[in-house]
This record gives sequence, structure tokens and C-alpha cells, in this order.
Amino acid sequence: MTDISISIDGQPVAVPTGTSILDACGTLDIETPTLCHAATLEPAYACRACVVEVGEGALIPACARRVQEGMEIATTSERVTQSRRMVFELLGSTTNLARADADILRWSEELGAVTDRFGTPADGNKRGVPRPGHHSNAPTGSAATVHEPVKIEDDVYVRDYSACILCFRCVDACGEQHQGTFAIATAGRGFDARISTEFDAALPDSACVYCGNCIAVCPTGALVGKIQWDLRQADRWDPSRQETKRSVCGYCGVGCNLDITTQDGRIVEVASPDDHDVTLGNLCIKGRFGWQFVYADE
Repeated sequence: MTDISISIDGQPVAVPTGTSILDACGTLDIETPTLCHAATLEPAYACRACVVEVGEGALIPACARRVQEGMEIATTSERVTQSRRMVFELLGSTTNLARADADILRWSEELGAVTDRFGTPADGNKRGVPRPGHHSNAPTGSAATVHEPVKIEDDVYVRDYSACILCFRCVDACGEQHQGTFAIATAGRGFDARISTEFDAALPDSACVYCGNCIAVCPTGALVGKIQWDLRQADRWDPSRQETKRSVCGYCGVGCNLDITTQDGRIVEVASPDDHDVTLGNLCIKGRFGWQFVYADE
């Protein structure tokens, strides 16, 4: 493929035709915040956290635009920084990010985001804390958000949409990019937009096969394993006491790799590495959740 010569933050680089600006930044180890893009998924082009400046026109999302010969790209200009900062301020003002990935919290801090800039919840509680009722016209100075009760419908995982940022990663992982189950999708419009099962059915009554691949890609903890949820509710979830070891799933002959996380000598979470050529971070219900027999008394 023909290489294209571009400049990023004043650094010249040649990348193959068809490379996205986001990937081109990666060749120079230039970190770009992304919310709707995961290592194993195509970007959803939804969050606008990765915008960059090319010329004097509108800022463009780095994940969506392909490089062109002679492009001069700025990722740290004042316009870019201000735009990215506002994205994180809007999220922080209306969304519970207590369980968000460390990268999201770090990016917010590095950008200088004032996470209550756009108001605190109308009931005066700390931002992101669920309050009764659905979306309402909150008074000036208060943050209006869609609120849904925490959904605990089984012993496998929990859906807490007060932490959802509508990045669509879970929808893509459940759909054509990974699982092909299509159990969840976006419902509603505007302030009522939310992730939902078909006809808002309870999860056990939906098409969900409980693979948990949506959990693996969720960046904010809106989807979380029941064990982690229970430990957090009891204030006992402590990453500093956790250890992760690589193993191989023994249920079948596919050879899925497992990253088994333990805390105080007990398994609390099982995942799969994103770079594993068999799983790409995905597992089935047995591999991700079928390990309780380890502690069975029978």
C-alpha cells in the first residue's frame, strides 16, 4: 500500500493509505481519549472525545477521518483541549463515573474538566447518585438526566444505567461485531435515549445468552458482574488486594485464554485478553461465569 506523509503535532510520519487519524496518532505514541472505541471494536463515531484540529474548519473525530497527503494535524491545541474538556464535563455532570475505567478518570483530570460545571442533581445529592423519577425539566443549575432503577434480575450481572454514557460499545459487542445475538439496542430519543432489551423485556426473558461480552467492553461500569457489584456495595472491592493470572478454559477444546482475578484467595472476576487471537476479549457464559464449582461443597 502507498504511504501517505502527514504531520501530527509538528512530527512528520508516513502511514499507509486508509489509516485513520486515531491510528496514525498511535504510531507516534500520541494518546487520544476515546469513549466509543474499544481495542476490539470499530468506533461508533458517537462520543467526540477524540476530536483533532485539521486546518481552520470544524474539529473532526480522529476515529472517523482517514489521513490525506500533507495533512497537518493538531491534537493539543486550545480548541481541541476545550472541546474534549467539555465532553468530560458534560459526562461528569450527569453520569455516575464512580466505576469508570481509570483512563476516563485520568483523561478528565488531565483536561482540567470541572465535572459539576453544568449543575448538580435537582435533589441536591452528589452528581450521578440516582434519584426518583424519569427525565424531568430540572430547574436552572441542576443537571437533568435519564434515570432508571438498577436492574438486578439474576446472579450473573447488574445493569446500572446511571453510569451509562451511550457509547454503544455494548450494542456493538452484542451485535454483528462480536456475539451476533442482538439482545440490546438503543431505545428512545433525545433525553429518553437509553440502552434496552427488545420491548424492554427483563433480561432473562430477552435474547441475551449471558456471555458477558457487553461487560468486557463497558467503560463506566454500567454493566458489571454481580460479584463485583456486591463487593462494591459492601465496600469490599479492593483492586490493591487483587491478583490476575492467565489460564486456559477447560470447558471445551477451543482454547480460550482466561484472565482470572482473585481477591483474598477467591475468584471475583474472569475475563479474556483483548489480544488473544481466539477470543479477542470475548467468552461464552461458561468461560466468563461458570467457575462457581471451584467453591462447591458437594
